[in-house]
Parts: sequence; C-alpha cells; structure tokens
Amino acid sequence: MHKLSHAVADSWAPYSHEAVYSISSLDGGSRILAGVPDGNPTPFTHLVSCLEPPYFLLYVLHTPRGEGDAGRYQSPAISLGQFQEFMQRFGGYLSSDARFDIWAHSPAEQATIVWDRHNQLFAYGPLAKFSAELNTLGFTSGDADIPFPHQHHYRQEFDADASALLESFVWSYSTLRPEDTQ
Repeated sequence: MHKLSHAVADSWAPYSHEAVYSISSLDGGSRILAGVPDGNPTPFTHLVSCLEPPYFLLYVLHTPRGEGDAGRYQSPAISLGQFQEFMQRFGGYLSSDARFDIWAHSPAEQATIVWDRHNQLFAYGPLAKFSAELNTLGFTSGDADIPFPHQHHYRQEFDADASALLESFVWSYSTLRPEDTQ
C-alpha cells in the first residue's frame, strides 16, 4: 500500500522516493529534506529516537474520514519507549495513508522532525546527527522532489487505526492553521 501516486502516461502508479536527502539553508537556520522510500516508518523512527526525550508529537489531521475533527492533536510529553510503542502500533497506518502529517519535537535539543503526506521528512535541529543517522540507513545526497501531477490516498482499511491513534494519548486539540490545508 502507498499513500502517494503519480501520473505515468494515461494512468496512476505508486510513487516511492529514493533514499536521498539534502541540506538547505532557511532564514534563521538550515534543515534536512529527505524522501521516505515506500513510506517506510524507519527513517522517522530513527531520527526521533536519536534525540533526547521527552518528545511531543503533533498529529495534523487535515483529511479526516470520520475518526475525528480536522485539526492539530498534540500529545503529552512521552518517553522513548512510548514513542517506539506508538510507532510499532501505528507504523503501518502512518506509512500507507495520507490523511495527516506527523511531527515530533524534542525540547531538550530544540529539534523537530516532520513526516508529511508526501512521504517527505523535514528535520530541524542537530543536522550532523540527522545526517549520520540517514547515512547509516543507506541514504545518499539527492533531491526528494514530489512528482506532479500526483494524488494522495486515504484508505478505508485504516479508519480503525486512525480512530485508535486518536485514542492512544490524551491529545490537546487545536484547529488547523492555513498552512495545514491541502
């Protein structure tokens, strides 16, 4: 299963990023942009796990299918073990459905990692640490561009997992911001 397809001739085909990343400068800092091959949750899990806990997750539900209201759901502070259990339980859903973006933040390291609906990772914080982790996972330098046109997949078979995810923590809810909408 895949969360992103791209146009190939007269049909749609699953799209998977190569295992590549780049570092770019932004106003006030730099970031890593990486592709997530086949929607594999391992890169997100490894980048977050290399940071000092506790972590805060932000689950940005932009395209609900009845499991809850569109909005931003922030977790309470969680430990490394809680994060790993969360990823083990919901990794299949997170890798195969595009109704959300998920963020992880380590206040101790002032680091944030975002896994978005396009199977892209954005990492802010200790870039050398993130680069080393990605290199260990077999990533190389390259562009993680998104093909156009493309389409997102919101899968009925993951509706129960999406509901269970919203029940997994006592989330703090806020409405979507303009940049969250598609």
